[in-house]
Amino acid sequence: MVTSKSLEQFDHLVRLGRNLHRIGVGSTLVLPVAGQPILEVVSMGRTRIRVVVTRRAREWVFVWRPWWARIWTPGSWVWAEADNAADIIAVAAAA
Repeated sequence: MVTSKSLEQFDHLVRLGRNLHRIGVGSTLVLPVAGQPILEVVSMGRTRIRVVVTRRAREWVFVWRPWWARIWTPGSWVWAEADNAADIIAVAAAA
């Protein structure tokens, strides 16, 4: 069953993917059968980071981690509605 939450997550990740594409950064949207959608940000032909969107304090935020990390650690995040969210994530992917 598709929930309102999962549709909002999908919308935010698609918008982020479009914004990354506009600045020349590749990405792939992964829609697993179970679990939340993930946007994989690609640089130099390799997946660099994985981005999810979640709610914090009634607002949506993008949270990312390196592709090899199994645990989502706090610290790497930006408000989903921020005008420069794609730029911040692109810099993190290039690092």
